[in-house]
Amino acid sequence: MSMAEEGAEIGFIGLGMMGLPMARSLLARGFRVLGCDTSEAARAAVAEGAAPGAVSFARDPAGVAAEAGVIVLMLPNSRVVAQVMEGEGGLLPALRPGTLVIDMSSSEPAETRRLAALLADRGVALMDAPVSGSVAKAKTGTLAIMCGGDDAAFAKAEPVLKGMGEKIIRTGAVGSAHAMKALNNYVYAAGLLATAEALRMGEALGLDLGILTDVMNASSGRNIATETKSRQEILTGRYAGGFQLGLMRKDLDTAGGIAEDTGYPAPLLALCRERWRDAVAALGPQVDNTEIHRFIGSKTSKE
Repeated sequence: MSMAEEGAEIGFIGLGMMGLPMARSLLARGFRVLGCDTSEAARAAVAEGAAPGAVSFARDPAGVAAEAGVIVLMLPNSRVVAQVMEGEGGLLPALRPGTLVIDMSSSEPAETRRLAALLADRGVALMDAPVSGSVAKAKTGTLAIMCGGDDAAFAKAEPVLKGMGEKIIRTGAVGSAHAMKALNNYVYAAGLLATAEALRMGEALGLDLGILTDVMNASSGRNIATETKSRQEILTGRYAGGFQLGLMRKDLDTAGGIAEDTGYPAPLLALCRERWRDAVAALGPQVDNTEIHRFIGSKTSKE
């Protein structure tokens, strides 16, 4: 029997934009969820339509640690992860030997390694498993998930991860998945910025931007931004790709930390970080990441 077939209970801390549909995906696959989130609305949304007894809630992370053998974290950043781990009512004092903690947040690799060592001293494994994909993919359980951790941790995590994603990629030791997620998102950000600039230049020339998008998608300029953002979000002015501008800036800053740790100068990364920092200052962190196109077309961005 699989964990889902046995109705295994999974602790889930962080029921936000991505965490909520991910937790509901687990429910749809037969898992029980022990949730924890400060938002009453988020808790109600998880429980809505769930089978009787499938969802329960803990008052704080310590309450999750007392009950669940596998705990998923889907939190904004490493600072919040550390607070959930080490703060008042946190996981750390209540974790039992043999528990597996899966950090699916976009965390900083060095902080992930620190927390993994801290948990290992208590007989608890930490696996980093950040995701790639939009809210839509979280709703359908078709995320791509990167996994850092040893074989024993992965064997325990795999059925849970398959409840939320369809492509599971092992990346190496603990911390490697968070590093690869940040580097991947840097490459995406560079492609999105280049796509937005190409569309702005094409607009200035009076080109048909739909045809320009077709040309890029049929040629060497093709990337995920030209395929899934240009026509769908940018040309329509919808700007609703499902990933916040501020989260993109955070991932770029994490990649910048990797550059600093390794001593690699990464000048293009530095340029991307500057553009996203300026865009967030102008538009706010909660607008969609595709609004970088709107930002670079504004008078303010050129001054």
